Amino acid sequence: MAGRVMLSVLVCCLAAFVMVQAEDPYLFFTWNVTYGTLSPLGVPQQVILINNQFPGPNINSTSNNNLIVNVFNNLDEPLLFSWNGIQQRKNSWMEGMPGTNCPIPPGKNYTYHFQPKDQIGSYFYFPSTAMHKAAGGFGGLRTNSRLLIPVPYADPEDDYTVLIGDWYTKSHSALRKNLDAGKALGRPAGILMNGKTGKTGGKDDEPLFTMKQGKTYKFRICNIGIKTSLNFRFQGHSMKLVEMDGSHVVQNSYDSLDVHLGQCFAVLVTADQAPKDYYMVASTRFTKYMLSATGVVRYVPTDGSKVAPASPELPPAPTGVAWSLNQFRSFRWNLTASAARPNPQGSYHYGQINITRTIKIVNSASTVNGKLRYAINGISHINQETPLKLAEYFGVAEKVFKYNTMKDDPSPSSLENIVTEPNVNNATFREFIEIILENPEKSIQSWHLDGYSFFPVAIEGGKWTPEKRKNYNLLDAVSRHSIHVYPGSWAAIMLTMDNAGMWNLRANSWDRYYLGQQMYFSVLSPNYSLRDEYNIPDNAELCGIVKGMPMPKPYTP
Repeated sequence: MAGRVMLSVLVCCLAAFVMVQAEDPYLFFTWNVTYGTLSPLGVPQQVILINNQFPGPNINSTSNNNLIVNVFNNLDEPLLFSWNGIQQRKNSWMEGMPGTNCPIPPGKNYTYHFQPKDQIGSYFYFPSTAMHKAAGGFGGLRTNSRLLIPVPYADPEDDYTVLIGDWYTKSHSALRKNLDAGKALGRPAGILMNGKTGKTGGKDDEPLFTMKQGKTYKFRICNIGIKTSLNFRFQGHSMKLVEMDGSHVVQNSYDSLDVHLGQCFAVLVTADQAPKDYYMVASTRFTKYMLSATGVVRYVPTDGSKVAPASPELPPAPTGVAWSLNQFRSFRWNLTASAARPNPQGSYHYGQINITRTIKIVNSASTVNGKLRYAINGISHINQETPLKLAEYFGVAEKVFKYNTMKDDPSPSSLENIVTEPNVNNATFREFIEIILENPEKSIQSWHLDGYSFFPVAIEGGKWTPEKRKNYNLLDAVSRHSIHVYPGSWAAIMLTMDNAGMWNLRANSWDRYYLGQQMYFSVLSPNYSLRDEYNIPDNAELCGIVKGMPMPKPYTP
Protein backbone atom coordinates (compact mmCIF):
# COMPACT_ATOMS: atom_id res chain seq x y z
CA MET A 1 0.00 0.00 0.00
CA ALA A 2 2.79 2.42 0.95
CA GLY A 3 4.44 1.74 -2.40
CA ARG A 4 1.21 2.57 -4.24
CA VAL A 5 0.84 5.82 -2.27
CA MET A 6 4.41 6.79 -3.05
CA LEU A 7 3.87 5.97 -6.71
CA SER A 8 0.67 8.04 -6.81
CA VAL A 9 2.45 10.98 -5.19
CA LEU A 10 5.30 10.64 -7.68
CA VAL A 11 2.90 10.57 -10.64
CA CYS A 12 1.04 13.64 -9.34
CA CYS A 13 4.29 15.52 -8.79
CA LEU A 14 5.51 14.55 -12.25
CA ALA A 15 2.23 15.69 -13.81
CA ALA A 16 2.42 19.00 -11.96
CA PHE A 17 6.02 19.42 -13.08
CA VAL A 18 5.07 18.78 -16.70
CA MET A 19 2.22 21.31 -16.46
CA VAL A 20 4.54 23.93 -15.01
CA GLN A 21 7.16 23.20 -17.62
CA ALA A 22 4.55 23.47 -20.40
CA GLU A 23 3.57 27.03 -19.43
CA ASP A 24 5.24 29.87 -21.27
CA PRO A 25 8.09 31.53 -19.33
CA TYR A 26 7.49 34.54 -17.08
CA LEU A 27 9.54 37.74 -17.11
CA PHE A 28 9.14 40.09 -14.13
CA PHE A 29 9.75 43.84 -14.11
CA THR A 30 9.29 46.42 -11.37
CA TRP A 31 9.04 50.04 -12.47
CA ASN A 32 9.34 53.07 -10.22
CA VAL A 33 7.91 56.00 -12.19
CA THR A 34 9.06 59.42 -10.98
CA TYR A 35 9.78 62.94 -12.16
CA GLY A 36 13.33 64.09 -12.65
CA THR A 37 15.21 67.05 -14.07
CA LEU A 38 17.31 66.59 -17.22
CA SER A 39 18.45 68.78 -20.11
CA PRO A 40 17.91 66.77 -23.34
CA LEU A 41 18.20 69.95 -25.43
CA GLY A 42 20.46 71.88 -23.06
CA VAL A 43 17.57 73.42 -21.09
CA PRO A 44 16.73 71.95 -17.65
CA GLN A 45 13.21 70.56 -17.65
CA GLN A 46 10.96 68.06 -15.91
CA VAL A 47 10.98 64.58 -17.44
CA ILE A 48 9.41 61.25 -16.55
CA LEU A 49 11.88 58.58 -15.42
CA ILE A 50 11.41 54.83 -15.05
CA ASN A 51 13.84 53.43 -12.51
CA ASN A 52 15.76 56.70 -12.91
CA GLN A 53 16.21 56.05 -16.63
CA PHE A 54 15.36 58.30 -19.58
CA PRO A 55 14.32 56.77 -21.93
CA GLY A 56 12.94 53.92 -19.82
CA PRO A 57 14.49 50.43 -19.65
CA ASN A 58 14.25 48.15 -22.65
CA ILE A 59 12.03 45.08 -22.35
CA ASN A 60 13.75 42.14 -24.00
CA SER A 61 11.32 39.24 -24.41
CA THR A 62 10.59 36.22 -26.57
CA SER A 63 7.40 35.33 -28.39
CA ASN A 64 4.68 34.09 -25.98
CA ASN A 65 6.55 35.13 -22.83
CA ASN A 66 4.35 36.23 -19.96
CA LEU A 67 5.37 39.81 -19.18
CA ILE A 68 4.64 40.93 -15.62
CA VAL A 69 5.23 44.68 -15.22
CA ASN A 70 4.53 46.09 -11.74
CA VAL A 71 4.22 49.87 -12.09
CA PHE A 72 4.54 52.14 -9.04
CA ASN A 73 3.14 55.57 -9.86
CA ASN A 74 5.11 58.19 -7.95
CA LEU A 75 3.92 61.08 -10.12
CA ASP A 76 1.38 63.62 -8.90
CA GLU A 77 -1.14 62.54 -11.57
CA PRO A 78 -2.93 59.33 -12.60
CA LEU A 79 -0.93 57.24 -15.07
CA LEU A 80 -1.37 54.51 -17.68
CA PHE A 81 1.08 52.64 -19.89
CA SER A 82 0.27 51.26 -23.33
CA TRP A 83 2.26 48.74 -25.38
CA ASN A 84 2.48 50.03 -28.94
CA GLY A 85 1.94 47.13 -31.36
CA ILE A 86 1.52 44.29 -28.86
CA GLN A 87 -1.79 42.78 -29.92
CA GLN A 88 -3.04 41.72 -26.47
CA ARG A 89 -4.96 38.78 -27.91
CA LYS A 90 -8.35 38.51 -26.13
CA ASN A 91 -7.04 40.91 -23.50
CA SER A 92 -7.90 44.58 -24.06
CA TRP A 93 -7.86 44.80 -20.24
CA MET A 94 -4.08 45.25 -20.52
CA GLU A 95 -4.06 47.75 -23.37
CA GLY A 96 -3.56 50.69 -21.03
CA MET A 97 -5.74 53.24 -22.83
CA PRO A 98 -8.22 55.60 -21.10
CA GLY A 99 -11.10 53.84 -22.85
CA THR A 100 -10.15 50.43 -21.48
CA ASN A 101 -8.47 51.00 -18.10
CA CYS A 102 -8.80 53.15 -15.01
CA PRO A 103 -5.53 55.01 -14.48
CA ILE A 104 -3.13 54.15 -11.67
CA PRO A 105 -3.70 56.74 -8.91
CA PRO A 106 -0.71 58.70 -7.56
CA GLY A 107 1.08 56.74 -4.86
CA LYS A 108 -0.43 53.42 -6.00
CA ASN A 109 0.80 50.53 -8.12
CA TYR A 110 -0.70 48.26 -10.74
CA THR A 111 0.63 45.05 -12.29
CA TYR A 112 0.24 44.49 -16.03
CA HIS A 113 0.24 40.88 -17.23
CA PHE A 114 0.28 40.28 -20.99
CA GLN A 115 1.81 38.13 -23.72
CA PRO A 116 3.17 39.02 -27.15
CA LYS A 117 1.24 35.98 -28.37
CA ASP A 118 2.47 34.63 -31.71
CA GLN A 119 4.38 37.87 -32.29
CA ILE A 120 7.95 38.82 -33.04
CA GLY A 121 9.45 42.19 -33.73
CA SER A 122 10.24 45.71 -32.59
CA TYR A 123 7.82 47.72 -30.46
CA PHE A 124 7.79 50.35 -27.72
CA TYR A 125 5.77 51.35 -24.66
CA PHE A 126 4.63 54.81 -23.60
CA PRO A 127 2.35 56.63 -21.11
CA SER A 128 -1.07 57.21 -22.68
CA THR A 129 -2.56 59.81 -20.32
CA ALA A 130 -2.43 63.60 -19.89
CA MET A 131 0.29 64.34 -22.52
CA HIS A 132 2.77 62.40 -20.35
CA LYS A 133 4.34 61.06 -23.53
CA ALA A 134 5.75 64.55 -24.14
CA ALA A 135 7.79 64.18 -20.92
CA GLY A 136 9.19 60.69 -21.44
CA GLY A 137 8.16 57.40 -19.86
CA PHE A 138 8.75 55.57 -23.14
CA GLY A 139 11.13 52.73 -23.94
CA GLY A 140 11.86 49.89 -26.35
CA LEU A 141 10.06 46.54 -26.28
CA ARG A 142 11.51 43.76 -28.40
CA THR A 143 10.08 40.31 -28.94
CA ASN A 144 12.55 37.74 -30.22
CA SER A 145 11.68 34.64 -32.17
CA ARG A 146 11.71 31.37 -30.22
CA LEU A 147 14.81 29.25 -30.77
CA LEU A 148 12.85 26.54 -32.58
CA ILE A 149 11.66 29.02 -35.22
CA PRO A 150 14.46 30.27 -37.50
CA VAL A 151 14.60 33.88 -38.66
CA PRO A 152 15.46 34.68 -42.30
CA TYR A 153 18.94 36.04 -41.55
CA ALA A 154 21.99 35.05 -39.50
CA ASP A 155 22.10 36.03 -35.83
CA PRO A 156 23.59 39.53 -35.54
CA GLU A 157 26.59 40.27 -33.39
CA ASP A 158 24.42 42.51 -31.21
CA ASP A 159 20.94 44.03 -31.10
CA TYR A 160 20.46 47.78 -30.54
CA THR A 161 17.34 49.90 -29.98
CA VAL A 162 17.26 53.44 -31.41
CA LEU A 163 14.38 55.64 -30.18
CA ILE A 164 13.98 58.77 -32.27
CA GLY A 165 11.40 61.49 -31.80
CA ASP A 166 10.64 65.19 -31.65
CA TRP A 167 10.94 66.98 -28.32
CA TYR A 168 9.57 70.09 -26.62
CA THR A 169 11.32 72.05 -23.90
CA LYS A 170 7.97 73.03 -22.39
CA SER A 171 6.72 70.64 -19.72
CA HIS A 172 3.96 68.18 -20.53
CA SER A 173 1.65 70.09 -18.16
CA ALA A 174 2.36 73.37 -19.98
CA LEU A 175 1.70 71.72 -23.35
CA ARG A 176 -1.52 70.23 -22.00
CA LYS A 177 -2.59 73.60 -20.64
CA ASN A 178 -2.06 75.17 -24.07
CA LEU A 179 -4.09 72.47 -25.79
CA ASP A 180 -6.87 72.74 -23.20
CA ALA A 181 -6.96 76.48 -23.88
CA GLY A 182 -7.57 75.80 -27.55
CA LYS A 183 -4.08 76.59 -28.80
CA ALA A 184 -2.05 74.56 -31.29
CA LEU A 185 0.92 72.55 -30.09
CA GLY A 186 3.41 74.43 -32.26
CA ARG A 187 6.72 73.22 -33.61
CA PRO A 188 9.04 71.06 -31.50
CA ALA A 189 12.26 72.46 -30.09
CA GLY A 190 14.44 69.64 -31.37
CA ILE A 191 14.91 65.95 -32.11
CA LEU A 192 16.20 63.32 -29.69
CA MET A 193 17.92 60.02 -30.32
CA ASN A 194 17.84 57.78 -27.23
CA GLY A 195 17.22 60.86 -25.10
CA LYS A 196 20.02 62.98 -26.58
CA THR A 197 20.25 65.42 -29.46
CA GLY A 198 23.96 64.85 -30.19
CA LYS A 199 26.32 67.18 -31.99
CA THR A 200 28.49 67.05 -35.06
CA GLY A 201 32.20 67.73 -35.16
CA GLY A 202 32.78 66.92 -31.51
CA LYS A 203 36.20 65.45 -30.76
CA ASP A 204 35.14 63.61 -27.63
CA ASP A 205 31.71 62.32 -28.64
CA GLU A 206 30.64 59.35 -26.57
CA PRO A 207 29.25 56.57 -28.77
CA LEU A 208 25.69 55.34 -28.42
CA PHE A 209 26.78 51.97 -29.81
CA THR A 210 29.93 50.14 -30.86
CA MET A 211 30.67 47.74 -33.71
CA LYS A 212 33.48 45.34 -34.58
CA GLN A 213 35.03 45.30 -38.01
CA GLY A 214 33.32 42.82 -40.33
CA LYS A 215 30.43 42.04 -37.98
CA THR A 216 26.71 42.62 -38.68
CA TYR A 217 24.39 44.33 -36.18
CA LYS A 218 20.64 44.76 -35.84
CA PHE A 219 19.31 48.25 -35.19
CA ARG A 220 15.66 48.61 -34.15
CA ILE A 221 14.49 52.14 -35.01
CA CYS A 222 11.22 53.48 -33.55
CA ASN A 223 9.66 56.93 -33.91
CA ILE A 224 8.32 57.57 -30.41
CA GLY A 225 7.70 61.29 -31.01
CA ILE A 226 4.44 63.17 -30.68
CA LYS A 227 4.12 65.20 -33.90
CA THR A 228 6.77 64.73 -36.59
CA SER A 229 7.71 62.17 -39.22
CA LEU A 230 11.46 61.57 -39.34
CA ASN A 231 14.04 60.24 -41.77
CA PHE A 232 16.76 57.95 -40.41
CA ARG A 233 20.09 57.30 -42.12
CA PHE A 234 23.44 55.80 -41.27
CA GLN A 235 26.55 57.67 -42.38
CA GLY A 236 28.65 55.64 -44.83
CA HIS A 237 26.57 52.47 -44.50
CA SER A 238 23.51 50.98 -46.16
CA MET A 239 20.74 49.41 -44.12
CA LYS A 240 19.15 46.08 -44.99
CA LEU A 241 15.52 46.20 -43.86
CA VAL A 242 14.45 42.90 -42.27
CA GLU A 243 11.39 43.67 -40.13
CA MET A 244 8.80 46.38 -39.55
CA ASP A 245 6.02 46.62 -36.96
CA GLY A 246 6.33 42.91 -36.14
CA SER A 247 6.59 41.40 -39.64
CA HIS A 248 9.58 40.01 -41.54
CA VAL A 249 9.91 41.81 -44.86
CA VAL A 250 11.64 41.26 -48.20
CA GLN A 251 15.22 42.32 -47.49
CA ASN A 252 15.92 45.39 -49.60
CA SER A 253 18.77 47.78 -48.83
CA TYR A 254 18.19 51.49 -48.20
CA ASP A 255 20.38 54.56 -47.75
CA SER A 256 17.69 56.11 -45.54
CA LEU A 257 14.24 55.28 -44.20
CA ASP A 258 11.23 57.45 -43.50
CA VAL A 259 10.00 56.44 -40.04
CA HIS A 260 6.59 57.92 -39.33
CA LEU A 261 5.01 58.41 -35.92
CA GLY A 262 4.42 55.13 -34.09
CA GLN A 263 6.37 53.00 -36.57
CA CYS A 264 9.31 50.67 -35.88
CA PHE A 265 11.82 49.25 -38.37
CA ALA A 266 14.62 46.72 -37.85
CA VAL A 267 17.68 46.87 -40.11
CA LEU A 268 20.97 45.02 -40.43
CA VAL A 269 24.13 47.09 -40.73
CA THR A 270 27.49 45.51 -41.49
CA ALA A 271 30.68 47.16 -40.21
CA ASP A 272 32.43 47.02 -43.60
CA GLN A 273 33.89 50.53 -43.77
CA ALA A 274 37.13 52.07 -42.53
CA PRO A 275 37.30 51.76 -38.71
CA LYS A 276 36.33 55.14 -37.22
CA ASP A 277 33.27 56.91 -35.81
CA TYR A 278 30.11 57.28 -37.89
CA TYR A 279 26.93 59.24 -37.31
CA MET A 280 23.38 58.00 -37.25
CA VAL A 281 21.10 60.88 -38.27
CA ALA A 282 17.39 61.52 -37.68
CA SER A 283 15.83 64.62 -39.23
CA THR A 284 12.37 66.04 -39.78
CA ARG A 285 10.26 65.19 -42.84
CA PHE A 286 7.27 67.01 -44.35
CA THR A 287 7.90 70.15 -42.30
CA LYS A 288 8.77 73.73 -43.23
CA TYR A 289 11.57 73.64 -40.67
CA MET A 290 14.58 71.31 -40.41
CA LEU A 291 15.58 69.77 -37.08
CA SER A 292 17.92 66.84 -36.56
CA ALA A 293 19.68 64.66 -34.02
CA THR A 294 22.81 62.56 -34.31
CA GLY A 295 24.30 59.62 -32.47
CA VAL A 296 27.81 58.18 -32.79
CA VAL A 297 28.49 54.56 -33.67
CA ARG A 298 32.12 53.63 -33.04
CA TYR A 299 34.18 50.89 -34.60
CA VAL A 300 36.05 49.22 -31.74
CA PRO A 301 39.80 49.27 -32.47
CA THR A 302 41.54 45.92 -32.13
CA ASP A 303 44.88 47.41 -31.08
CA GLY A 304 43.67 49.93 -28.51
CA SER A 305 44.47 52.90 -30.74
CA LYS A 306 42.43 56.10 -30.74
CA VAL A 307 39.47 56.15 -33.10
CA ALA A 308 39.21 58.83 -35.78
CA PRO A 309 36.20 61.16 -35.34
CA ALA A 310 33.20 60.99 -37.63
CA SER A 311 33.09 63.23 -40.68
CA PRO A 312 31.00 66.38 -40.08
CA GLU A 313 29.49 65.95 -43.56
CA LEU A 314 26.18 64.25 -42.84
CA PRO A 315 24.29 62.29 -45.48
CA PRO A 316 21.55 64.46 -46.99
CA ALA A 317 17.87 63.95 -46.25
CA PRO A 318 15.48 63.04 -49.05
CA THR A 319 12.90 65.53 -50.26
CA GLY A 320 9.37 65.31 -51.57
CA VAL A 321 6.40 63.00 -51.15
CA ALA A 322 7.15 60.95 -54.27
CA TRP A 323 10.40 59.63 -52.76
CA SER A 324 8.63 58.49 -49.61
CA LEU A 325 5.69 57.00 -51.53
CA ASN A 326 8.04 54.97 -53.73
CA GLN A 327 9.77 53.69 -50.61
CA PHE A 328 6.46 52.61 -49.10
CA ARG A 329 5.63 50.71 -52.29
CA SER A 330 8.94 48.84 -52.05
CA PHE A 331 7.97 47.27 -48.71
CA ARG A 332 6.84 43.67 -49.10
CA TRP A 333 5.93 40.98 -46.59
CA ASN A 334 8.38 38.06 -46.48
CA LEU A 335 5.94 35.21 -47.13
CA THR A 336 8.64 32.52 -46.98
CA ALA A 337 9.92 33.36 -43.49
CA SER A 338 9.30 30.76 -40.80
CA ALA A 339 8.05 32.83 -37.90
CA ALA A 340 5.14 33.64 -35.65
CA ARG A 341 2.62 35.52 -37.76
CA PRO A 342 0.99 38.61 -36.28
CA ASN A 343 -2.32 37.79 -37.98
CA PRO A 344 -3.38 34.19 -37.32
CA GLN A 345 -6.79 34.55 -38.99
CA GLY A 346 -5.88 32.98 -42.34
CA SER A 347 -4.27 36.19 -43.47
CA TYR A 348 -1.83 34.57 -45.85
CA HIS A 349 -4.57 34.90 -48.48
CA TYR A 350 -6.12 38.18 -47.32
CA GLY A 351 -6.62 39.28 -50.93
CA GLN A 352 -9.08 36.41 -51.51
CA ILE A 353 -11.38 37.25 -48.56
CA ASN A 354 -14.62 39.06 -49.38
CA ILE A 355 -14.95 42.52 -47.83
CA THR A 356 -18.07 42.65 -45.66
CA ARG A 357 -17.83 46.29 -44.56
CA THR A 358 -16.09 49.47 -45.69
CA ILE A 359 -15.46 52.29 -43.22
CA LYS A 360 -14.19 55.65 -44.44
CA ILE A 361 -12.21 57.64 -41.86
CA VAL A 362 -11.79 61.34 -42.62
CA ASN A 363 -9.69 63.47 -40.28
CA SER A 364 -10.51 67.13 -39.75
CA ALA A 365 -9.70 70.11 -37.56
CA SER A 366 -12.02 72.89 -36.42
CA THR A 367 -13.06 74.86 -33.36
CA VAL A 368 -15.69 74.01 -30.77
CA ASN A 369 -16.70 76.87 -28.46
CA GLY A 370 -13.71 78.79 -29.74
CA LYS A 371 -11.21 76.01 -28.94
CA LEU A 372 -9.27 73.80 -31.32
CA ARG A 373 -10.52 70.22 -31.69
CA TYR A 374 -9.59 67.35 -34.01
CA ALA A 375 -12.11 64.81 -35.22
CA ILE A 376 -12.87 61.59 -37.09
CA ASN A 377 -15.89 61.89 -39.40
CA GLY A 378 -17.00 65.00 -37.55
CA ILE A 379 -16.82 63.44 -34.06
CA SER A 380 -14.16 64.58 -31.59
CA HIS A 381 -13.76 61.85 -28.97
CA ILE A 382 -13.82 62.74 -25.28
CA ASN A 383 -12.75 60.35 -22.54
CA GLN A 384 -15.20 59.58 -19.75
CA GLU A 385 -14.59 59.11 -16.03
CA THR A 386 -15.75 55.50 -16.51
CA PRO A 387 -13.64 53.70 -19.16
CA LEU A 388 -15.76 52.48 -22.05
CA LYS A 389 -14.71 48.85 -21.69
CA LEU A 390 -15.62 48.78 -18.00
CA ALA A 391 -19.02 50.37 -18.67
CA GLU A 392 -19.69 47.76 -21.33
CA TYR A 393 -18.51 44.83 -19.18
CA PHE A 394 -20.60 45.94 -16.18
CA GLY A 395 -23.68 46.40 -18.34
CA VAL A 396 -23.99 50.18 -17.91
CA ALA A 397 -22.78 51.31 -21.33
CA GLU A 398 -25.95 53.33 -21.97
CA LYS A 399 -25.06 55.55 -19.00
CA VAL A 400 -21.61 56.37 -20.42
CA PHE A 401 -21.78 56.40 -24.24
CA LYS A 402 -23.81 55.61 -27.34
CA TYR A 403 -22.74 53.14 -30.01
CA ASN A 404 -22.38 53.96 -33.70
CA THR A 405 -22.92 57.70 -33.70
CA MET A 406 -20.19 57.84 -36.37
CA LYS A 407 -21.24 57.01 -39.94
CA ASP A 408 -19.23 54.55 -42.04
CA ASP A 409 -19.36 56.93 -45.03
CA PRO A 410 -19.59 60.51 -43.78
CA SER A 411 -21.29 63.17 -45.87
CA PRO A 412 -19.38 66.42 -46.51
CA SER A 413 -21.87 68.32 -44.34
CA SER A 414 -21.21 66.02 -41.35
CA LEU A 415 -17.53 66.99 -41.42
CA GLU A 416 -18.16 70.71 -41.12
CA ASN A 417 -19.50 70.92 -37.58
CA ILE A 418 -17.52 68.90 -35.05
CA VAL A 419 -19.43 67.18 -32.24
CA THR A 420 -17.64 66.25 -28.99
CA GLU A 421 -18.72 62.91 -27.54
CA PRO A 422 -17.38 59.39 -26.93
CA ASN A 423 -16.86 57.74 -30.31
CA VAL A 424 -17.52 53.99 -30.12
CA ASN A 425 -18.28 51.85 -33.15
CA ASN A 426 -19.54 48.26 -33.04
CA ALA A 427 -17.66 45.72 -35.16
CA THR A 428 -19.01 42.25 -35.84
CA PHE A 429 -16.74 39.52 -34.50
CA ARG A 430 -14.60 38.02 -37.27
CA GLU A 431 -15.93 40.23 -40.05
CA PHE A 432 -13.42 41.21 -42.75
CA ILE A 433 -13.39 44.98 -43.17
CA GLU A 434 -11.78 47.65 -45.29
CA ILE A 435 -10.88 50.99 -43.71
CA ILE A 436 -10.18 54.00 -45.91
CA LEU A 437 -8.13 56.72 -44.21
CA GLU A 438 -8.68 59.94 -46.14
CA ASN A 439 -6.57 63.00 -45.36
CA PRO A 440 -7.82 66.26 -46.92
CA GLU A 441 -5.39 68.37 -44.87
CA LYS A 442 -1.97 69.80 -45.73
CA SER A 443 -0.07 67.88 -43.02
CA ILE A 444 0.89 64.22 -43.03
CA GLN A 445 -1.20 61.98 -40.77
CA SER A 446 -0.21 58.76 -39.01
CA TRP A 447 -2.61 56.19 -37.54
CA HIS A 448 -2.42 53.23 -35.16
CA LEU A 449 -4.96 50.51 -34.34
CA ASP A 450 -4.59 48.71 -31.01
CA GLY A 451 -5.13 44.96 -30.80
CA TYR A 452 -4.55 44.22 -34.46
CA SER A 453 -2.20 44.07 -37.38
CA PHE A 454 -3.68 45.12 -40.69
CA PHE A 455 -2.69 45.10 -44.35
CA PRO A 456 -2.01 48.56 -45.88
CA VAL A 457 -2.89 47.69 -49.47
CA ALA A 458 -2.57 51.14 -51.04
CA ILE A 459 -1.62 54.79 -50.52
CA GLU A 460 -2.49 57.25 -53.29
CA GLY A 461 -3.18 60.94 -53.82
CA GLY A 462 -6.63 62.45 -54.13
CA LYS A 463 -9.88 60.92 -52.89
CA TRP A 464 -10.73 57.24 -52.68
CA THR A 465 -13.37 55.65 -54.88
CA PRO A 466 -14.32 51.94 -55.18
CA GLU A 467 -12.55 51.85 -58.55
CA LYS A 468 -9.26 52.38 -56.71
CA ARG A 469 -9.43 48.79 -55.47
CA LYS A 470 -7.93 47.63 -58.74
CA ASN A 471 -4.64 49.21 -57.58
CA TYR A 472 -4.53 47.33 -54.25
CA ASN A 473 -1.65 45.04 -53.34
CA LEU A 474 -3.60 41.88 -52.56
CA LEU A 475 -0.61 39.55 -52.30
CA ASP A 476 2.19 40.67 -49.98
CA ALA A 477 1.34 43.93 -48.21
CA VAL A 478 3.25 44.05 -44.92
CA SER A 479 1.11 43.14 -41.92
CA ARG A 480 1.60 46.03 -39.49
CA HIS A 481 -0.16 48.18 -36.89
CA SER A 482 0.60 51.77 -37.97
CA ILE A 483 0.19 53.56 -41.29
CA HIS A 484 0.67 57.09 -42.59
CA VAL A 485 -1.39 59.16 -45.03
CA TYR A 486 0.23 61.90 -47.07
CA PRO A 487 -1.39 65.35 -47.42
CA GLY A 488 -4.33 65.31 -49.80
CA SER A 489 -4.13 61.52 -50.03
CA TRP A 490 -5.77 58.32 -48.83
CA ALA A 491 -4.65 54.93 -47.54
CA ALA A 492 -6.57 51.65 -47.55
CA ILE A 493 -6.11 48.93 -44.93
CA MET A 494 -7.78 45.53 -44.60
CA LEU A 495 -8.20 43.30 -41.55
CA THR A 496 -10.34 40.69 -39.83
CA MET A 497 -11.93 41.89 -36.57
CA ASP A 498 -11.20 38.64 -34.74
CA ASN A 499 -9.79 40.03 -31.48
CA ALA A 500 -12.63 40.55 -29.00
CA GLY A 501 -12.38 43.61 -26.80
CA MET A 502 -12.46 47.41 -26.91
CA TRP A 503 -9.73 48.74 -29.23
CA ASN A 504 -8.45 52.25 -29.87
CA LEU A 505 -7.94 53.66 -33.39
CA ARG A 506 -6.00 56.90 -33.01
CA ALA A 507 -3.91 59.57 -34.59
CA ASN A 508 -0.26 59.06 -33.69
CA SER A 509 0.17 62.83 -33.61
CA TRP A 510 -0.34 63.27 -29.90
CA ASP A 511 -1.94 66.73 -29.96
CA ARG A 512 -4.55 65.41 -32.38
CA TYR A 513 -5.08 62.33 -30.23
CA TYR A 514 -5.40 64.43 -27.07
CA LEU A 515 -7.92 66.75 -28.72
CA GLY A 516 -10.19 64.02 -30.01
CA GLN A 517 -8.87 62.41 -33.20
CA GLN A 518 -9.46 58.87 -31.97
CA MET A 519 -12.23 56.32 -31.62
CA TYR A 520 -12.86 52.83 -30.24
CA PHE A 521 -14.02 49.63 -31.91
CA SER A 522 -16.13 47.42 -29.66
CA VAL A 523 -15.66 43.83 -30.83
CA LEU A 524 -17.94 41.56 -28.81
CA SER A 525 -17.77 37.78 -28.77
CA PRO A 526 -21.29 36.48 -29.52
CA ASN A 527 -20.69 33.56 -27.13
CA TYR A 528 -19.20 35.56 -24.23
CA SER A 529 -16.63 32.77 -23.98
CA LEU A 530 -13.12 32.54 -22.58
CA ARG A 531 -12.15 31.12 -25.95
CA ASP A 532 -12.67 34.61 -27.36
CA GLU A 533 -11.94 37.01 -24.48
CA TYR A 534 -10.44 36.90 -21.00
CA ASN A 535 -12.33 37.94 -17.88
CA ILE A 536 -11.53 41.19 -16.15
CA PRO A 537 -8.34 40.74 -14.07
CA ASP A 538 -8.74 40.34 -10.32
CA ASN A 539 -6.48 43.33 -9.72
CA ALA A 540 -8.28 45.66 -12.15
CA GLU A 541 -8.61 49.23 -10.93
CA LEU A 542 -12.28 50.32 -10.87
CA CYS A 543 -13.40 53.92 -11.19
CA GLY A 544 -16.36 56.03 -12.23
CA ILE A 545 -19.85 54.57 -11.89
CA VAL A 546 -18.63 50.94 -11.79
CA LYS A 547 -16.61 51.47 -8.62
CA GLY A 548 -18.26 49.47 -5.85
CA MET A 549 -20.60 47.61 -8.21
CA PRO A 550 -20.82 43.79 -7.89
CA MET A 551 -18.65 41.94 -10.36
CA PRO A 552 -20.49 40.55 -13.41
CA LYS A 553 -20.77 36.82 -13.96
CA PRO A 554 -17.43 35.69 -15.43
CA TYR A 555 -17.07 34.24 -18.90
CA THR A 556 -16.78 30.46 -19.08
CA PRO A 557 -15.08 28.19 -21.61
